Amino acid sequence: MAKASRKLRGSGRGCAPSRDLHGILLLDKPLGMSSNQALQATRRLLRAAKGGHTGALDPLATGLLPLCFGEATKIAGTLLGSRKAYLAECRLGVTTTTADLEGDLVEQRPVPALDEAALEQALASLRGRIVQVPPVYSALKQGGEPLYVKARRGEAVDVPPREVDIHRLELLAHEGDRLRLLVECGSGTYIRSLAVDLGERLGCGAHLTSLRRLWVEPFREPAMVTLAELEQAAGQGEAALDALLLPLSAGLADLPTLRLDPSQALAVAQGQQIPWPGSLEEGPSAAFAPDGRLLALVEPDPAGRVRIVRGFNLPSP
Repeated sequence: MAKASRKLRGSGRGCAPSRDLHGILLLDKPLGMSSNQALQATRRLLRAAKGGHTGALDPLATGLLPLCFGEATKIAGTLLGSRKAYLAECRLGVTTTTADLEGDLVEQRPVPALDEAALEQALASLRGRIVQVPPVYSALKQGGEPLYVKARRGEAVDVPPREVDIHRLELLAHEGDRLRLLVECGSGTYIRSLAVDLGERLGCGAHLTSLRRLWVEPFREPAMVTLAELEQAAGQGEAALDALLLPLSAGLADLPTLRLDPSQALAVAQGQQIPWPGSLEEGPSAAFAPDGRLLALVEPDPAGRVRIVRGFNLPSP
């Protein structure tokens, strides 16, 4: 369970005071809610003073949205670059302005007879390191402004292609003009663009009809929490809410661990360099004090000393 201090801060007239809260909540984001809306709703229920998400899910998408609070916001960027898995459904023969259900119809084409071999050939061409063009209606920024804002104003938007990693792309079901896919991918991948590219390879176009994020490394088997469960816990008190949080260290669970002695821990806590206490081949590691408190994300420098990538100011267990 993550730690919460008893220090409270006012958050405005008529609002419950916020509190310093440190940890990660694995939210099952509901359909139709933006990632920021989900974050703010969760923050209100937890009464967390500081929070952030680890990369937006479209309102159409549901599933895992790791939310970081307090000191855990310092690793949000690390989780943003992690490998992810999705369950996606798309409809063949129809393209839309947004590449999903929310857009206007662009074109409708007949869907050819597709056997297993034809589908596998198209899917195989989209595995590995590929180049894709992100959707015009996306949160990517150009000139400091999200692309979807420009698109909604009717401006012509030129989106440069970029390389992304598709580690796994499997057909789970094919019924008429509907495909159900399992996707494992790297950071920056747009599943809507993947659906569009698959449709073009099949010669009929396609758009995404539903999307669910299954996991994000290192949370491969996440015990997700719904907003309804959060609301129920809020009615039971702070202890019930805090029990739903994971400690900050859970977000670094894939990294090697450095257990520091008291003098090493004191030096690292004060931002001082010490000789690297482990194997130099370990690379980025999570450094812990003798009392089990996570102190920092560290890595060895060329001289064999500890370089502090990110320090954490967490309360003692």
